[in-house]
Amino acid sequence: MIDLHYWTTPNGHKVTMFLEEAQLPYRIVPVNIGQGDQFQPGFLRIAPNNRIPAIVDHAPADGDTPLSLFESGAILLYLADKTGRFIPADLRGRNEALQWLFWQMGGLGPMAGQNHHFSQYAPEKIPYAIERYVKETARLYAVLDKRLADREFIAGSYSIADMACYPWIVPHERQQQRLSDFPHLQRWFHAIAERPGTQRAYARAEEVNLGNVPSVNARSRSILFGQDAATVQR
Repeated sequence: MIDLHYWTTPNGHKVTMFLEEAQLPYRIVPVNIGQGDQFQPGFLRIAPNNRIPAIVDHAPADGDTPLSLFESGAILLYLADKTGRFIPADLRGRNEALQWLFWQMGGLGPMAGQNHHFSQYAPEKIPYAIERYVKETARLYAVLDKRLADREFIAGSYSIADMACYPWIVPHERQQQRLSDFPHLQRWFHAIAERPGTQRAYARAEEVNLGNVPSVNARSRSILFGQDAATVQR
């Protein structure tokens, strides 16, 4: 059994997508980030960066005590290695998948996240910041579109690279992007949306957070965006 400490964000969806595709037994432990659950001592013991998702694997391959991990990319890689699924076994294929996983972690996720922040959540609209991140999001969409021009999925066969990227494309309208501008990405996006594992993963999100209500409101803004060193040191 795997405990998944989760909330309904793109990074959370990555892990439910894997678990549903692999049909691994798991239990969701909701971490409502808009209410500050990410600062509870029990969660911080497994996720010291106070971010979701995190997992606790109660049956690790070494047969030792339960193993905990944070960071969605590390979790996807761990689960792929644990199951031997959704990552190519050959050297070149594995590293194709890994470089695109890291591309998402270092590029698509952070840039789209800043896009969301300045266009949706910032208390004042800063035109330069909005334009900067909308354009960078578009550039990254174009990179992915070009990658998908001659292959069905990012690393050839369906892999953790696709699971990492897809949830960050779901909110494309909020990111001020038109999928029709990126036809190869659009084809890929709809193919993943139709997978039963994807549909089951997003159904779990509805169970946890009915309607996938945004975590950001007047009450939660200071929790989510008011953190500094003192948040960690207290």
